[in-house]
Amino acid sequence: MYDIIVVGAGPAGMTAALYALRANKSVLVLEAKAYGGQILAADKVENYPAIKKISGYDYAKNLYDQIKKLGVDYKHEMVLDVTKNKTVVTSKATYTGKAIILATGASNRKLGLPNEEDLIGKGVSYCATCDGNFFKNKIVAVNGGGNSAVEDAIYLSAIAKKVYVIHRRDEFRAEKKLLKELKSHKNVKIITNSTITKIYGKDKLNSITIVSNDGKEDQNIPIDGLFIAIGQEPKNEIFTKVADIDDKGYFISEDGVHTKTPNIYIAGDARQKLLRQLTTAVSDGSIAAVTAIKEINE
Repeated sequence: MYDIIVVGAGPAGMTAALYALRANKSVLVLEAKAYGGQILAADKVENYPAIKKISGYDYAKNLYDQIKKLGVDYKHEMVLDVTKNKTVVTSKATYTGKAIILATGASNRKLGLPNEEDLIGKGVSYCATCDGNFFKNKIVAVNGGGNSAVEDAIYLSAIAKKVYVIHRRDEFRAEKKLLKELKSHKNVKIITNSTITKIYGKDKLNSITIVSNDGKEDQNIPIDGLFIAIGQEPKNEIFTKVADIDDKGYFISEDGVHTKTPNIYIAGDARQKLLRQLTTAVSDGSIAAVTAIKEINE
């Protein structure tokens, strides 16, 4: 039996492991894919306090090396089930812990276009607050129609030379107050009833093609950056026996750390929260670990 089992090896999960290991607890980290989570896609991280610049890969590698040096038991296995008695069933084995921290993260919903994956970090981004600063006085586009897309466009309007906002419907789902603010910025051009169908670029993004849903002629728009804001997809359905989730799939918690099951905790992008950033992920991980340590000690 482990003291703490962490499901997920993104920044939240690995930070939770770090704190637990430093408290002399035995820790198992389970990850189905590569350690690091979404931060791996970040070409540069420049908004983490006291670190002027680091790649997402280097940040994840440093954190992984740190917990390995402290003696973490890390296994590359897909978690299939978590029970109320703190048993974790994976694709290869079954493990039991005194506490479990669910740090399963969320993945950005993608357009699914050819070249999209290749250009992530080279002009294609899913986080304006993370990457917007790389596009000072350049031309960018935001794809989406909800609050996140409109907020991203407003944020980018203060940085970029020009911001296209492309939405596939005639009307936005975003709040009217946000839309009013968006329309007040002179360097923003809104294109509705249109869909991005192609993304161009080899070493970096250079343009997109949009198709009007009413049959008008296709447009090719030269841009330096494309910010895709069509939502995220947490994968929490298998944990509903031990934790509540909302209609979007995010963990629900009154205090942001406890679930409905004693000694099972949540951390990171998988939970309901205002901001999903590297700083908030590591904060969640540390809080979840300290809470788990305190409560299993008691």
